[in-house]
Amino acid sequence: MAKVEYYVGEALIGEAPNLAHVDVVLGSKDGPIGVSFANAISAPSMGHGGLLACIRPNLLPKPYTLIIPKVTVAKMEDANKIFGPAQAAVAKGVADAVEEGIIPLNKIDDWLIIVSVFIHPEATDYRKIFQYNYGATKLALQRALKSYPPIEKIFYDKDRAKHPVAAMRVPRLFRPPYVQLALDAPNMQKQLKVVRDLPKSDRIILEAGTPFLKKYGVEAIKQIREVAPEKFIVADLKTLDVGKLEVDFSFDATADAVVCSGLASSSSIDKFLLEARRLGIYGFVDTMEVPDPIAKMKSLREVPDVVILHRAIDVEQAPDAAQSPDAAQKARWALVPKIKAAFADQKLVSGRDRVLVAVAGGIEPESAKYALDMGADILIVGRFIASAKDVENAMRRLLNIIPGYSDINLKRIHEEDDDESIKKATWD
Repeated sequence: MAKVEYYVGEALIGEAPNLAHVDVVLGSKDGPIGVSFANAISAPSMGHGGLLACIRPNLLPKPYTLIIPKVTVAKMEDANKIFGPAQAAVAKGVADAVEEGIIPLNKIDDWLIIVSVFIHPEATDYRKIFQYNYGATKLALQRALKSYPPIEKIFYDKDRAKHPVAAMRVPRLFRPPYVQLALDAPNMQKQLKVVRDLPKSDRIILEAGTPFLKKYGVEAIKQIREVAPEKFIVADLKTLDVGKLEVDFSFDATADAVVCSGLASSSSIDKFLLEARRLGIYGFVDTMEVPDPIAKMKSLREVPDVVILHRAIDVEQAPDAAQSPDAAQKARWALVPKIKAAFADQKLVSGRDRVLVAVAGGIEPESAKYALDMGADILIVGRFIASAKDVENAMRRLLNIIPGYSDINLKRIHEEDDDESIKKATWD
């Protein structure tokens, strides 16, 4: 039995309102492409009827190509754009793709092509409509037949990219280490000023601290979001019970992550993490005062996104502490590689760690270096930055310790370069 061939491609070219965004499927006449082609041309839907691509009337390209309008054709003005420059552009793009060897010559009578075409209702420049749709058609066909993009590029770009129509980028923790700024002081105006004074960096996470949330409630996260719309924001709930409700409240308030206490029962933590995963946000587990964090993590059915090794402020300042703050801090952070080892078999397919490890408790530049040497992915810092006279400088001192670039947008400018040079997972 002959193999059924089926290829998928997409391309967006140009600027609104004359831009072109095409989706193509192509493949065997005797496969699903052939069935879809026949159904679309014989049973058109109102406003989205298919039309054959033609270079000019009575001259079809090969493989035969059907154009489907994405935007409803409601009036003759809209129809003229589809039956004029768009139809000619797609046909010319297919014909040139054959001549240039993009489409194999021995497949032109065996394959069919379906092209979904977007024409903005406000598009008026027929020359640009033609040029953009011609280029987009050829590019989409080339991508389809090369199985572009490679999975390595998807892994690399998926958390960096910003969709042009969505006009937003949902932050994800894709390239640690990070500095997480704990906004603990229950003073809204002061904390918003701190956020405004921060340097522009992708390596900064914001945390709505527990005292702050107790005074203002999770809805206060929305005010932080207004000041820092693209920042990753953590709601430090320290949940002990009924976690599903608290996760839901925080999600509705636009939090990107939520924190439960490791002192909660394993069942409660599992429910908390499950709800966070269901909603597509991160679930942190704070092991403050948990005697054996490793054992606690192994007792869970669900896998946390971040485990926090946390030494409490009150413990740091206790006059009768058995160890010096520095010694106790280092003893706690020595667990970082052990936490990572506990989840070594949970790595993502991309090769990145499934579970990140955060450290908290009196962090300043010197202790930050030790934590990074231990393998910490997130440095949770409060007073050193939030109470500093020069917030930007204090944060810079920590960012400068982190390996790799720290400013925003460097190496993250979204370009359609069809780059296939990424052969392995490189995250910085």
